[in-house]
Amino acid sequence: MAIPVKLNVFEGPLDLLLHLIDKNKIDIYDIPIVEITDQYMEYIHSMEEEDLGVMSEFLVMAATLLDIKCRMLLPKEINEEGEEEDPRAELVEKLLEYKMYKYMSYELKDRMDDAANVFFKKPSVPPEVLQYREPVDPSELLAGLTLEKLNAIYKSIIRRQEDKIDPIRSKFGKIEKEEISLSDKMLQVKEFARENRRFSFRSLLEQQCSKIQVIVTFLSILELMKMGHIHVDQESLFDDIQVEVVTEPDTWKNLTEFADE
Repeated sequence: MAIPVKLNVFEGPLDLLLHLIDKNKIDIYDIPIVEITDQYMEYIHSMEEEDLGVMSEFLVMAATLLDIKCRMLLPKEINEEGEEEDPRAELVEKLLEYKMYKYMSYELKDRMDDAANVFFKKPSVPPEVLQYREPVDPSELLAGLTLEKLNAIYKSIIRRQEDKIDPIRSKFGKIEKEEISLSDKMLQVKEFARENRRFSFRSLLEQQCSKIQVIVTFLSILELMKMGHIHVDQESLFDDIQVEVVTEPDTWKNLTEFADE
């Protein structure tokens, strides 16, 4: 946990730098680093002897200012965009951020002081008044209501209920153990393909009467695709899947042998 540093009226090195900038009426975006460094070092030397742990932050800032002072004497560096880099930029950014949080703390303190002067009275409403409910006037409640509006409301409620019903899972009954083989289901799909050369995958699933039937039907479609008997396509995401029969169903052989494997 950080220890707050407060020397005289300054809380940390950034607070001291802001004081020097305000005192000299300096533009924070164009800090005369030589002048500010000299004044900062003068203030550091004038401080009473403090614990090294407390003074470490001030000494780190002093080293940072001396580093910037030296870099200002050298030719300016050019960044990748071809612009000259200002050695003071990072320091200016930290000062602006510190200044913002500092004034925010003043605002919060003022609000806390204002809140300390606010008092609230506990509610003292009699129980009889709390229990009172304004009587409902049926004639006012039903004003403007016609049979046509009532019918529209009824249809909208029914429509919402119907939208919540899954067309496939809603037909499932009680879940019971059901023995069904993949070979039998593939033979059923084969018979269905004789009459429907192109059909909706959803329509095929809607004809199943249980979850296990849906699962085995899905596996049958996958295996028939793998064997090259059918082809599936979907125009866009979440659209219904269309199944197209590629080969003649009468040529579908070894379905039973496949399942036995």
